[in-house]
Order: sequence, then structure tokens, then C-alpha cells
Amino acid sequence: MKIELYIAQLLYRYQCVTVPGFGAFLTEIQSAQLIENSHSFFPPKKMISFNPHIKNNDGLLAHHIAQAEKTSYDYAVSAIEYEVLNWKKNLQENRTFSIKNIGVLSLNAENNILFTPNEQTNYLAQSFGLTPFVSPAVKREVELPKAEIVVEKVTPIVEEEKPVFNFEPETKERSPFLKYAAVFVIGLAVAGSVGYPMYQNQIASETVLVEANVQKKVQKKIQEATFFIQTPIPAVTLSLKSDKKEEEVAIETKLNYHIMAGAFRSEENAQKRYRQLVAKGFKPRVLGINKNGLYPVLYGSYSTFAEAEKVKDSIIESDNPEAWILIQPL
Repeated sequence: MKIELYIAQLLYRYQCVTVPGFGAFLTEIQSAQLIENSHSFFPPKKMISFNPHIKNNDGLLAHHIAQAEKTSYDYAVSAIEYEVLNWKKNLQENRTFSIKNIGVLSLNAENNILFTPNEQTNYLAQSFGLTPFVSPAVKREVELPKAEIVVEKVTPIVEEEKPVFNFEPETKERSPFLKYAAVFVIGLAVAGSVGYPMYQNQIASETVLVEANVQKKVQKKIQEATFFIQTPIPAVTLSLKSDKKEEEVAIETKLNYHIMAGAFRSEENAQKRYRQLVAKGFKPRVLGINKNGLYPVLYGSYSTFAEAEKVKDSIIESDNPEAWILIQPL
């Protein structure tokens, strides 16, 4: 199973996608860019980075694979472990490894993982359909120098002085009604400036009296109140029961990793191969007939992939170069 496709699908929706036992791919939104020298415009995008220190399984990738492949969560975890082993093996042998549509992983002189992201894929969903483009340079008009204006000297013409007439305005007597109105307005202003503070003081004093009365009533209620529990909670007693059969089931571990010795169309040939493996010191198993009409024979079954991988390498060197691992709950 290739998990690159599922990692790419999750990068569109999440900021962090962890590959258990390997590392995490992180995303950061970068705003639109303009390169003035080349007149190039780039839309907003998600920049991808890699952190090899985040290795814990958060369940995101395994749940997504299990849902997409319509399989169990344990099988998805096993598939991820197998793929991670292949990635590490490629890095150790070739010093570099490419993940489709995500980037390139490589090892430096200190065996640290370096990551170069793929610039061709934009994982920002809001930028869907937006592509980089180059705009032609805008030609601007050049302003011409302004022409100089020559001003000729003109001889001023002296006008004859005209007689100046001074007009004195006539003064009229003010109406006595305006005087009384002004006095009335001034009186209202003085009364307002004096009466408003008195009104505010009266409201404040009444508010203090009301608050004091409420506090006295609250204190009286608190002193008269009593608290009790009408129905106490009964004591809880725990009883421990041991069931030998349940303990045996709990202790039993799942063996989902099997090393294949071969598959035979004849049950007699499968039993013959079984006896050969017993004679060589293995603990083989003969499975029932499968959907292809064959009888599979196993070297053995193991609880972890790493243990099965180690035994498989030993079998390839000593007994069967074509041995392989079957991942399946039996």
C-alpha cells in the first residue's frame, strides 16, 4: 500500500500530518507574492516542512486509510509500519528518497534528514484554480519639461486719486424688551447650575439608604438559613472477581504477521512441507483452503512486524529465498 496519496489528501485539510515512527509534515500559509524583477505574481499557498522529531501516532493517518480502504484500523497501522520500513531502507541505501507530490527526503553527512518541498503542488484549498502568471511591464508616460514663461515688464498706470467719503452709521436705541429677556436667561442659568447638584446629591443619598436596607435583609436571611442533606449517598462497596478464562484471553496476544512457506493445491503436499519444516526446527502451520483453492503453509506467526521481518531475513538466507510476510489476522 502506498500511503503518499493519503498523506497528500490530508495536507489539504490539516496543518500537521504525522507518519508514525518516521516524522510529521507541517504546513504554513504563505500570502501572495510579487517578484518585481520578473513581473511575476504567485497566489497564496501552503508551505510544507518536515519535522523528524514528531513520531507519535495521533491516529489521523491510520483512521483516514482505514476509512478509504474500508479495512480495520489495526491493518492500516500495520501498512504504515511496513511503508515506513521501506522509506528508511531506501534512505540508508540511496541517501535520498522522493515522495510523490510532497517533496524529496535526503540524508546529510551527519545522517540527519533534510526535506525539499515540491513547489508544483499547492495544498491551500482557498487558492484552487489560481496559477502564477507574468504581467508585462507597464509603460509610463515621461513628463516633458515645462516651458519657461517670460514676463515683460509693464509700466504701471497711475490713476487719479479719488476723494474718500466717510459714512457714519446711525445709532438706534435698543428695545427695553431685549434687556429684560437677557436678565431672565441669566437667571435660569444660575438656577440650573445650583439646583442640579442638589438634585444629584438627593438621589445619591436615597440610593445609599436602599442598598443598606437590602444588605440588612440579606444578612438576616443568611443567619436564619440552615443547610442539611436529606438523603445521604450510600457507601459504595467494590467486589473483585477473578475468572481464569478471562485472564487467559486477556494475556493472549494477536499474531497478525505470518511468514509464508508456500501454497499447495494438494493437501498432501502441504502436509509434506509441514513435516519438513517441523524437522528443521520451525513451528509451522497449515491453513485451510483459501478462495484460490490452495492450502497455505506458514513458517510461523508473530505479534510485531519487526520480529517477523527479522525471522524472514534469516529464512531467506538459510532455507527459502522466496519467503514473504503475510499481514492478516487469523
